[in-house]
Amino acid sequence: MAVREWVLHVDLDQFIAAVEVARRPELRGQPVVVGGTGDPAERAVVATASYEARQFGIRSGMPLRTAAKRCPEAIFLATDAPAYQEVSDRVMATLRESPVVVEVLGWDEAFLGATTDDPEALAADIRRVVAEETGLSCSVGIGDNKLRAKLATGFAKPAGIFRLVQENWWDVMAEKPTDALWGIGAKTTKKLAEAGYRTVLELAGADPADLAARFGPKLGPWYRIVAGGIGDAEVTATPYVARSRSRETTFQRNLTDPEAMAAEVVALAKRVSQDVDEEGRPAARVAVKVRFAPFLTHTHSVTLAAPTADPDELEKAALAVLGMFDLGRPVRLLGVRAEFSSTAAGSASP
Repeated sequence: MAVREWVLHVDLDQFIAAVEVARRPELRGQPVVVGGTGDPAERAVVATASYEARQFGIRSGMPLRTAAKRCPEAIFLATDAPAYQEVSDRVMATLRESPVVVEVLGWDEAFLGATTDDPEALAADIRRVVAEETGLSCSVGIGDNKLRAKLATGFAKPAGIFRLVQENWWDVMAEKPTDALWGIGAKTTKKLAEAGYRTVLELAGADPADLAARFGPKLGPWYRIVAGGIGDAEVTATPYVARSRSRETTFQRNLTDPEAMAAEVVALAKRVSQDVDEEGRPAARVAVKVRFAPFLTHTHSVTLAAPTADPDELEKAALAVLGMFDLGRPVRLLGVRAEFSSTAAGSASP
């Protein structure tokens, strides 16, 4: 095979659960659920679940109480963000020792830019080195751009390697539902199906004008591009920079008093303001998340008149956004997020 440029996507298998099992070897092979304080009687959601727990239908974002009902024998553990960050840093440092460019995406994943004539051999070496240095398992997707590499990892999991490139894109993806694509979620998939686009192939052949009319001039045509497997292939070693800082609270008893909700939002906004100050970058947008009982979540946001780190301005904006909600229903969770300028400018959007 000729030497050429490749994009690899490394994804640590069941990362958070794997870190916990590494700290407590006796948990290996057991259904482990991580989330909140580790008490399934409290209101919190699953951060991650081991593969053994996933066999019971437990998934990230699920209420811990639901997880406990599905698997009463599961072992519940509290989240420990500092521990996960420490292990993630070790993994990323290990990846940087390979002849690749490393672009960190988060705790448990990174894109690698590589020039090689044997990407599978490189992927196997990376899997081996990560296991030897950290004890963790990872899956590696190989692609000719980031989109395909990211999707390839899904086929590689767990603990495998998969190549998805232009040559096999249609063989692998043509008949997949549209939610198999990176960036298209369940709600959009439903809307696409209602418009007659149920598969990746159907979406790729859609009329751009029709998509633009239905989903907007930017998103609509972008869906068609993604369905064709077209995406960015540049991997940069620019250090990971947070796009936002957020805080949220799940209440053990629902809030029904709007004044109490406002007080909670003010408290959250103060904590977020401290985070923004530590980042040393102004926020350009403020969002508020409200989860109504039993489990219906909505988010509203507002763009600030000018980027700022002023706590009073962020608090004022958060309260203004809270006012966009109909607070006539019981609330079980509130969250405040400050988005930095690059995010507000649309770097996370197509």
